[in-house]
Amino acid sequence: MRSEKWKRKRKKRRLKIFLIVLAVLFLAVSAYLISMLISANKALETMHQPIAKSDKRQTELSLKDKEPFSVLLLGVDERPNDRGRSDTMIVLTVNPKTESVKMLSIPRDTYVEIVGRGTKDKINHAYAFGGVEMSVKTVENFLDIPIDYYIKINMEGFEEIVDAVGGITVYNDMDLRHGSYHFPKGEVTLDGKEALVFSRIRKEDPRGDFGRQLRQKLIIQAIMNKAASVSTLWNYQDMFAALGDNIKTNLTFNDLLNIQKNYSNARKNVEQLQFKKGSGGYIGNIWYYFADEEELADFQKILKNHLEIS
Repeated sequence: MRSEKWKRKRKKRRLKIFLIVLAVLFLAVSAYLISMLISANKALETMHQPIAKSDKRQTELSLKDKEPFSVLLLGVDERPNDRGRSDTMIVLTVNPKTESVKMLSIPRDTYVEIVGRGTKDKINHAYAFGGVEMSVKTVENFLDIPIDYYIKINMEGFEEIVDAVGGITVYNDMDLRHGSYHFPKGEVTLDGKEALVFSRIRKEDPRGDFGRQLRQKLIIQAIMNKAASVSTLWNYQDMFAALGDNIKTNLTFNDLLNIQKNYSNARKNVEQLQFKKGSGGYIGNIWYYFADEEELADFQKILKNHLEIS
């Protein structure tokens, strides 16, 4: 009888210890998550720069209702006392129903109408003339789709972001050298400095700017995948600090939470689109890229369908 009573006491004691350990673990994880959310919110406050809503949207976009949306990625080289130019322009459309992302690179020398300036010029000059808003309006006009969000990345701080996520691995489709750097064909693991060099190679690539666009898209996709991994979250303070210092966006903290909740599967299925049929030529002594009208119309249709815009 005493033996059974002792066994019951021991079981209760073990259960009590287990519950205490579980409670401590729960509190520790909760405190970590709260700390992470506070850091993320502070970083977003630093990053957040709203712009006017797209006038190509007839009704307001709802991320809660899982509506497809678009993002313009601007890679900008900014130096002291110089606004810089957007050397990288990539449009992403995200559709949660098809769980897919379309990623279209726009050649920086593309000859387009600069909306708000009344002239035609290279598309990357829109940023130099009128910042993010002029870039967004010009891209909207060029592709005939709404741009819901933008993310502007300071390319000078690009390496900080890659280092903050612990480096990235990409598949390099061509053996490339640049100065003392060598990027063999196949899988390559890059730290921040290597990723910056890899993303900027142009003259050593026979495809020129098109090859550079392809590598930049690979790096952006790798950063998105790495940033979403569990291992990277342990280094969240460095990651958020790097993002806050080098990125500006009109996305809010709630927008990001809704995207993470409703759209996260889409990043696993990314289709990369690229202009291939256009031609280059001079107007005066300045070289431009002229998009093929038929190819442009095809891309406009693809992106509209992906955004479910009639």
